[in-house]
Formats: sequence, C-alpha cells, structure tokens
Amino acid sequence: MTTILKTDSEYKQVMAEIEVFLQKATHNGGFASLPSAEIERLRVLSLQAEAYEDAIPIMPLQVPKPQTLSEMLSLKMFQLKLKQKDLAAMLDITPTRLSEVMTGKRKVNMDLAKRLHQKLAIDPAFILEHA
Repeated sequence: MTTILKTDSEYKQVMAEIEVFLQKATHNGGFASLPSAEIERLRVLSLQAEAYEDAIPIMPLQVPKPQTLSEMLSLKMFQLKLKQKDLAAMLDITPTRLSEVMTGKRKVNMDLAKRLHQKLAIDPAFILEHA
C-alpha cells in the first residue's frame, strides 16, 4: 500500500528521490539497468506523486474582462472560433465595416448594436457604454 502525500514538502522529497532514480537509469542505459527493488520503489513513488498532483484543484483560466468593444469582439471571435470575415458575415456587415468598428474609425449604429446583442449575446449596456 502506498503512503498518501499530504504536504508540498513530502511531494518535493518524493520528486527528489524519483529524480535520483531517473538520473541513475539515464547514466546506466535505461530502466532495465536498475535492480528490481529500485524499479518497484520508483513505481510506488510515481504513484504517490501522481495521486498528489491529481488532488490539486486546477484554477480556471482567468480571462481579463474586455474593456472596449474591440476587445469584446475579439473575445467573441476567439470563443466562437471565427475569423474577422466570418464574424462580419454573421453580423451581416462587410469585413471592412467590421474592421472600422474594431479600430474605432466607425461608430456602432442602432441596427448593428441590436445584432451584436442578438447574435453574440453582448450585454446592451456594454454596447452602449463602449460604442
């Protein structure tokens, strides 16, 4: 039965011991060069380390909140896996017009604002505030 690692310090000790076995195997031509007792010890240590790593909760990726309409449109393109020309088609506008909106050269009219809300689920308040 394997011991359950409870602290980061225990994990680091196990990883250091694993590293010794890996270095020994590397210098001696592979794992087959290790005695069977060391192979078994390495197996147990590996299982302990794996169990400890699997128990660590994964933090969700923190995506910064868009601060401009251009950033919001870029985020939506990323989420939907769209190119700019595909987003323009989805919004029923020309790629040139979308480019101008994204660079700030053109303002969003009411019709486009409605489509941004309906087709991309962008909050109307965000559109009004950043358009």
